[in-house]
Amino acid sequence: MSETYYLPQGNEVELFEASASMNLPVLIKGPTGCGKTRFIEHMGEKLNREVYTVVCHDDLSASDLVGRHLINENGTYWQDGPLTKAVRNGGICYLDEIIEARKDTTVVLHSLADYRRVLPIDRTGEVIEAHPDFMLVVSYNPGYQNVLKGMKPSTKQRFISLSFDYPKAEIEKEIVIKESGVAEEIAQKLVNIAGEIRQLTDTDIQEAVSTRLLIYAGKLITKGFDPYQACMHSIVESLSDEADVLDVLEKLIALHFPRSLNV
Repeated sequence: MSETYYLPQGNEVELFEASASMNLPVLIKGPTGCGKTRFIEHMGEKLNREVYTVVCHDDLSASDLVGRHLINENGTYWQDGPLTKAVRNGGICYLDEIIEARKDTTVVLHSLADYRRVLPIDRTGEVIEAHPDFMLVVSYNPGYQNVLKGMKPSTKQRFISLSFDYPKAEIEKEIVIKESGVAEEIAQKLVNIAGEIRQLTDTDIQEAVSTRLLIYAGKLITKGFDPYQACMHSIVESLSDEADVLDVLEKLIALHFPRSLNV
């Protein structure tokens, strides 16, 4: 199986490898769709470590991470959660959007994110020493931070930190070409559109257009869709529901891909 495609933007690969070799946890900060998850998948394959991905949310409990007792026809038994599986067997436990999880849930990470590298499981009485190949990785989008949701400074200081952003234009074009199969000229226009949208400051767009959406547009175009329509469905409609914002974005798209008379 071929390795997950990832095009480095800086020294993130070397820094991740160094952190893994020294059993240091890693924190990745960056906007939605900039390649954080793809990077982790790529590094898991590169280091030959299984990746246990957990998408964090308000209802995520400590049991969802650690495990819980279940019942079957033979009685009660314990089932490890993804964090415990990674700790026992080795692997990368990746907690995506960590600030969405409840504070009482993330407390279980503290003993794994420092020199102790142990996971206490109160319900079984175990204290599991982390496998030599265990690695803790968390990520979040700083743009979503507010007073109620954010990582405590004392928690952040347990991690090696990496800041991600949308790729530089030339790199983003290469990614779009590779992932969608679209022609270079079209890929360049898609990247130009993204750059212009990201510079908009007087609209109510909550999240800038991601590289992921550009790839979706490229795939639709490769499949035979009109470029204007491909961008409307994969970029414009995904960014906003507000009529005035949609109008601005539609006009921007039309500058690069004029609307066909047949559409």
